[in-house]
Amino acid sequence: MNWIFDAHIHLSDEEYESDMPFIINCMEKMHIKACSVSENYDTSIKTLELGKKSNLIFSFIGIHPQNSNEDIEQVLELVNSNSEKISGIGEIGLDKTYEDSDGGFQKQKQIFTAQLSLAEKLKKPVSIHSRKALDEIYEIIPSYSIQGMLLHWFDGNKKQLQKAMDLGFFVSFGPVMIYANDKQVLLSNTDRNKILVETDGPVKFSKCFGLKPAQISFIPSVIFCASKVLRVPYNEFCSLLEENSKNFLGI
Repeated sequence: MNWIFDAHIHLSDEEYESDMPFIINCMEKMHIKACSVSENYDTSIKTLELGKKSNLIFSFIGIHPQNSNEDIEQVLELVNSNSEKISGIGEIGLDKTYEDSDGGFQKQKQIFTAQLSLAEKLKKPVSIHSRKALDEIYEIIPSYSIQGMLLHWFDGNKKQLQKAMDLGFFVSFGPVMIYANDKQVLLSNTDRNKILVETDGPVKFSKCFGLKPAQISFIPSVIFCASKVLRVPYNEFCSLLEENSKNFLGI
């Protein structure tokens, strides 16, 4: 039986705190592993602890672009001192919607590049937030040598998707892909060896999910829909996703 991976979920969020024993048990029963990403120093600490509780959880530490005022040195030191315990750096990236000045966006870039440098040094994969900043990220990435690069919740156009493929990015698709035709079109145009799936929980999704906070148990539904879009048998697609996930993580 294949292991399936949630490539991007915030298990350190308070939404999941009281349910973690149930979530881990669910992951064991459903054969699911997860990349748990962080947003700041406090969630990075929580993510590290979650990784210690279960080998099904891959801990990603980092500063989200909405938290560009965080003390970057504190987080970099946390990564350095726990480099053997973490699986990657994230959620990191750029997002113009959080800034109303060029100076603020430049600060995001400084935080982003500092974390990319550390990922390169430690040979860790990165989980990247890229809303309204894909082109800027494409300009920055070639300066670094990082094997596992994920553009989570890819939201660009076809031209930007091809650029992602040319640069060697993985891209992930989540629950919104089940009911959004534009995401299904992007999926169809993605190199199959670069596809990952995610929930981005606890984000809430409309339509068939009734605005409930995303659960890791949504992943089989995402995979089933993607397999239909790509016309690939479910089990065959699970095998592909497992291989892709391991390649992203370098395991």
